[in-house]
Amino acid sequence: MALGVAVDALVGDPRKGHPVAVFGTRAAALEERIYADSRTRGALFTALCVGAVTGIGVAAERLTRHRPVARTAVTAAATWAVLGGTTLGREGAHMAASLESGDLPAARVRLPHLCGRDPSRLDAPELARATVESIAENTSDAVVAPLFWGAVAGVPGLLGYRAVNTLDAMVGHRSARHERFGWASARLDDAANLVPARLTGLLAAALAPVAGGSPRRALAALRRDGHRHPSPNSGRCEAAFAGALGVRLGGVNDYGGRLEERPELGDGPRPAVPDIRRAVRLARAVSFAAAALAVAARMTMRCRNRERNTSPDIR
Repeated sequence: MALGVAVDALVGDPRKGHPVAVFGTRAAALEERIYADSRTRGALFTALCVGAVTGIGVAAERLTRHRPVARTAVTAAATWAVLGGTTLGREGAHMAASLESGDLPAARVRLPHLCGRDPSRLDAPELARATVESIAENTSDAVVAPLFWGAVAGVPGLLGYRAVNTLDAMVGHRSARHERFGWASARLDDAANLVPARLTGLLAAALAPVAGGSPRRALAALRRDGHRHPSPNSGRCEAAFAGALGVRLGGVNDYGGRLEERPELGDGPRPAVPDIRRAVRLARAVSFAAAALAVAARMTMRCRNRERNTSPDIR
């Protein structure tokens, strides 16, 4: 897992042929074949996609059970494939650079790489807010959550979580087509992120000084505002980042003509362009802390299993 984190930090995601993109293409093809405006059909779709990917992870672990080098390679490759922290940080840095130079058209073109909002009418402060909110939420989705499930369940956990999260992005958002069909994917993603999102919030609060913030203020925002978001998980991440950065997030979001009013999180001023780079620094710190915790947890579990297997059977 540590090797996979290092590879992601060095190279990030490939522009073409990423395993997650390949999975998304296969899942989209399956959706076209079995789609119906039905929760039952949507649950079948989710079970088939997640079950297939998790099954690949189980098979990979079994095939490499007695081959340490192969197991290391498989686990590192799976970890790299499911992480998106480096690419997230790079996108945030690109957005900051565009806004710092006053190039609003370039920033608007860049925003869809981070979130699904309509950027066409957003000014610099609103682009900054969208970027900070996306960095906060995706630090959990793209880094903390996959590492958490990797620590809990190894390669199957890594791959299974990424499948769940990808399906939520594909069909989990409310729309005329996916209101019922995507229900199972959305609810499964909510369940999979319950613990990681709260862990992300706590890590962001603890590491607030990295971004020039106060852990006490970040924790207060997490406690006071984290539950106010429509998502049971995103609000925890965004509230903690808002408190750590000393800004106020939330407001009206335009998703291609569909307006959603989000509650305010934090009690500072609206994010400004310089806050983007602070958010990126905080996200990187949270990511490396989560990686250290995941690796330590996995090593502890393996040591305990080894001790249990080698202990004499005293009757």
